[in-house]
Amino acid sequence: MTAVVGSAPGRVNLIGEHTDYNGGFALPLALPHRTRARVVRRDDDTVTVASTAPGASPVSFTVPTRPGDVDGWAAYVAGVFWSLREAGHDVPGADVHIDSDVPRGAGLSSSAALECSVLVALDHLAGLGLDRTRVALLAQRAENEYVGAPTGAMDQMAAMYGGAGQVVLFDARAVSAEPIPCDLSAAGLTLLIIDTRAEHQHAGGEYGARRATCEDAAARLGVSSLREVQDEPVDAVLARLGDDDVMRRRVRHVLTENARVLSTVELLRDGKVSDIGPVLTASHASMRDDYEITVPELDVAVDSALSAGALGARMTGGGFGGSVIALTHTSEADDVAATVRSSFARHGFTEPHVFTAYPADGAGIEEEPQ
Repeated sequence: MTAVVGSAPGRVNLIGEHTDYNGGFALPLALPHRTRARVVRRDDDTVTVASTAPGASPVSFTVPTRPGDVDGWAAYVAGVFWSLREAGHDVPGADVHIDSDVPRGAGLSSSAALECSVLVALDHLAGLGLDRTRVALLAQRAENEYVGAPTGAMDQMAAMYGGAGQVVLFDARAVSAEPIPCDLSAAGLTLLIIDTRAEHQHAGGEYGARRATCEDAAARLGVSSLREVQDEPVDAVLARLGDDDVMRRRVRHVLTENARVLSTVELLRDGKVSDIGPVLTASHASMRDDYEITVPELDVAVDSALSAGALGARMTGGGFGGSVIALTHTSEADDVAATVRSSFARHGFTEPHVFTAYPADGAGIEEEPQ
């Protein structure tokens, strides 16, 4: 039978962390690293899922499936079938084979790449005619309600709307994506991704605790989300939260991070790519001090990259592990990477994986190699 291959990229967030579930702004870019889902329709209600990833045992289940029926890595695939069925789409059983080079546990959204690759394949296979935003929201629902990870839609929107030579301005309140030019090579710049190999767990308690605090703060402020007070002076908003220091610092991060995203967008639109470096570094300080989501490996990576001449550096992703990005002059990228590696060795950390990133295309259907 004819196979359909859905392909979706990982993403790295240039700036705008923990803003999406607060109705705010983020500025991700799609990576050249991709997940591919080869999907073949079956004549029954069985779904088989296999992956080339080490330790990923094959899994099978029947549709309709319900949250809790499938766990582990295959829950992301089962969640896609569940999400489509919940939305009224009678998707068939299928044989699904996954192959991916998106680093797992690095904060580069391997989960959204997996979800979107399967979704675009099923959309094509079943002739559903879904637009890119709909695919992203169905993938988010799978992750939220089936897997149980309380993430916003930024990762999935980045996977669907990414493009070569551009970043994506994601407005979570409007659920919109706007391309913003970001030609790093023309500016003589390189974006390093430093996978610290300090793994994190999004479905765990710390990410959810940050989100719950923000929701409590919005309720205390009498608004539906923190986005509603974005245009007010930050100090005035914080004063309305009373003496809850933790809540005040969480809210301060969200409001100042949104402002940093918009500042970055304006610099990119003006062609001032190298000028975004200090904004990236300020973002990291906010995540370290106000949102408290960094770990020693992330802080060491940022500090050592800056000491070696990086124009800016920050933790990227949900935090508590994962990756750092560093914006460097291309001529200095190797020196920055070497400095980070030697610093990790001095601290007794696992050697980081350092590679370069550039904005790549979003999800779509690929032809199978002949």
